[in-house]
Amino acid sequence: MGSVRKASAWLGLVEDNDDRYYDDDEYAGSDRGDAWVTDPRVRVASEAAQEEGRRIATVSPDGFRDARAIGELFRDGVPVIMNLTSMEPADAKRVVDFAAGLTFGLRGSIERVATRVFLLTPANTEIVNGEAGSRTEDGFFNQS
Repeated sequence: MGSVRKASAWLGLVEDNDDRYYDDDEYAGSDRGDAWVTDPRVRVASEAAQEEGRRIATVSPDGFRDARAIGELFRDGVPVIMNLTSMEPADAKRVVDFAAGLTFGLRGSIERVATRVFLLTPANTEIVNGEAGSRTEDGFFNQS
């Protein structure tokens, strides 16, 4: 496959029919929607947590091309923690803009957790503030 054809296939302009990189016949020609989950930069909880609906994904993208993994997880209703500390500032800004549009379109929310770390939560997820001053019930050290 020529470099122009590879670039066109990567951009999605042409069909990628190059199966010579597959070792198993099981994978050849199959459309594996979960292939991106094997990426070491994406971690999702175990199968048991998935069945109970208690999953949170952490994604540390290297570039804007990894935004698809973030979008697919969020679209499936999984809260996503994006760690953009290893990215160039221009690419990090593009990913944040993408995530803001994604959360707006799917009625979720985006919250900055730390410098260049963001939490994307779907519409049906409640964020509980864990700060000590925000609790309304009596605390452990309340000696009144």
